[in-house]
Amino acid sequence: MGASVVNGLSVDVEDWFQVGAFEDVIERDQWAGLDDRVERNVHAILDLFDAANASATFFTLGWVAERHAPLLRAIADRGHEIASHGWDHERVFRMDRASFAADIERTRKTIEDCCGRRVIGYRAPSFSIDQRTPWAFDELAAQGYLYSSSVAPVAHDHYGWAEAPRFAFNPLPWHDLVELPVTTAEFRGRRLAAGGGGFFRVLPYAFSRWAIRQVNRTEGRPAIFYFHPWEIDPGQPRVSGAPIRSRLRHYTNLGKMAGKLRQLIEEFAWGRIDVIAHHEAARLAAERAVGLPARRA
Repeated sequence: MGASVVNGLSVDVEDWFQVGAFEDVIERDQWAGLDDRVERNVHAILDLFDAANASATFFTLGWVAERHAPLLRAIADRGHEIASHGWDHERVFRMDRASFAADIERTRKTIEDCCGRRVIGYRAPSFSIDQRTPWAFDELAAQGYLYSSSVAPVAHDHYGWAEAPRFAFNPLPWHDLVELPVTTAEFRGRRLAAGGGGFFRVLPYAFSRWAIRQVNRTEGRPAIFYFHPWEIDPGQPRVSGAPIRSRLRHYTNLGKMAGKLRQLIEEFAWGRIDVIAHHEAARLAAERAVGLPARRA
């Protein structure tokens, strides 16, 4: 069954200085003066995807879009989806409802102006929609977003909503908005983060292969995988003032990431998140039609 399942491939488009690991040591007003490396890294990713004939979704910060409009057009012209990652990587649970509404509206309009494509998807920075932000899904639906991929259904020191469903669900009883949580695997009753990012870089490749095979073959569902452009860039500047734990998470195995990605993309089938969301919305609607319990947060 695994070979017939198309998984969701995604890139969170942010630069090395915009990550959560460094948010306490690099101020936002410093960003404009730092080494901007996102464009060269995204072009390398586009070439990698072209070589593997893979399509993906690029969840892009509005801050990046405003400065790199030609890059967004290149992404779209090469057949990929562009979606919202919020304006400047502020975590949702650090905003109030009004600030969040303004953030996703500004980001959507900026991206659409840059690339000429409609934005229908959203991913919260650091998967920061959780039990503290029940209003976030209402705002996404009100602004016309059709899907979100903003929940990490695990316990983690920086994020996580351990009680959330592992697979696609409708978070609102009155709307067809679909949430596509980042992938987890199960082992002896425990949920394990297996959707990419630092876990993919740090852990052996065999773990990711096992986890995605479990999701595809045993559970018959698509995996939702993500990574960042800076993760294929071992030459990026080093941030000496960050905590040792943050530096270990950020810099470990940067030189191996591109090779691991090539292997993963070649071994499994991949596609855009909007296509996955469309299929999952149809699945959820069919389940409701036959009276199966709705999966909700």
